[in-house]
Amino acid sequence: MGETDREWVSFEDPTEERTWVFDVTFLLSRWACIFGQGCQGVLTGPAAALVQGCCSYGAHFTDAADEARTEAAAATLTAEQWQFRKEGRTRGVIKTNAGGERVTRMVADACVFLNRPGFAGGPGCALHRAALERGERPMDLKPDVCWQLPLRREERDDGGGHITSTIVEWKRSDWGAGGDEFHWWCTEAPEAFTGAGAVYRSMADELAGLVGDEVYGRLATYLDARAGGSVPLPHPTVRGG
Repeated sequence: MGETDREWVSFEDPTEERTWVFDVTFLLSRWACIFGQGCQGVLTGPAAALVQGCCSYGAHFTDAADEARTEAAAATLTAEQWQFRKEGRTRGVIKTNAGGERVTRMVADACVFLNRPGFAGGPGCALHRAALERGERPMDLKPDVCWQLPLRREERDDGGGHITSTIVEWKRSDWGAGGDEFHWWCTEAPEAFTGAGAVYRSMADELAGLVGDEVYGRLATYLDARAGGSVPLPHPTVRGG
């Protein structure tokens, strides 16, 4: 993988011409989202008071199905759940940006779905809030990139039909030149590595959504055993690496 500060595991997919590779170091870490609990956001300076997290920019869509699911979910939101419901319904929640990419619309310098401090329902993603109120999973309403963060699936085709799929954490560098402008990024922040349990359990639904139930089951079985064995390699962020 080119990194000596991480532990990895790989295995062959039982049904496809695919090799799965997983970042064990991150998946066994205690990373947890700290939105509204010290998250400084992804602007050019510390902005914890804005309570925007990584929602300061429009979310990119992976495909037409991702767009359709998000639009359908938006149509179900109430005014009590969504601060910018009027704007979203009037102008639409998705636009094509200057680079030709399909993204969620921005309103008042952040994502249209982001409720701001002072809103009666509190700050945070309106889609996320609606899902929790209904007893549903936020990942079933939110754009793919939003529910996947900070997990990232990378694909490499060997040219002969065999695919290598790697599950890693999103790093600052994954955002290209724009990532250099972030004042803060959560997988680089020790304060975000204080969760109650390992990532592979706290994000079980998200991992299964990325790799499928069968592959996730195999991964979890391995990591259960791995966690109970020798001491896992600490994440570079918490060991100052």
